[in-house]
Amino acid sequence: MEILNRTASFNYFIEEKIECGIVLVGTEVKSIRNGKANIKDCYGIVRNNEIFLINMHISHYDKGNIFNHDENKPRKLLLHKNEIKKIKNKLDLDGYSLIPIKLYFKNNRVKVLLGICKGKKLYDKRETIKKRDQERELRQNIKYRY
Repeated sequence: MEILNRTASFNYFIEEKIECGIVLVGTEVKSIRNGKANIKDCYGIVRNNEIFLINMHISHYDKGNIFNHDENKPRKLLLHKNEIKKIKNKLDLDGYSLIPIKLYFKNNRVKVLLGICKGKKLYDKRETIKKRDQERELRQNIKYRY
């Protein structure tokens, strides 16, 4: 099960990608396995030399009782100290953000693919839409020719 942030590539230029682990409780993992998570409005911050994901929504697990988790709590990411320093130095530069691109399972562990991103301007977004439309028309023309 993969959970994608489809707006990340539209709103940001992704300059670097980093895979990391995330601290979760059991009911959160089960909800993610059911596909009930949302990373659309999520972003990362550096606090006390640790990286946290803010606004990551994981719905309550259906069969969980009193042990269910808080849906929107900040979630800690698992990275080495030198990786955190590198990310912090990059984020201190003007206009860079830490955006989760994908949430997925790897060897039964939940991983997050983070992107160090720079925000797009409105004209960049228009150009992206234009390229996407041109590629769609090209695919349709090729499809109808053969």
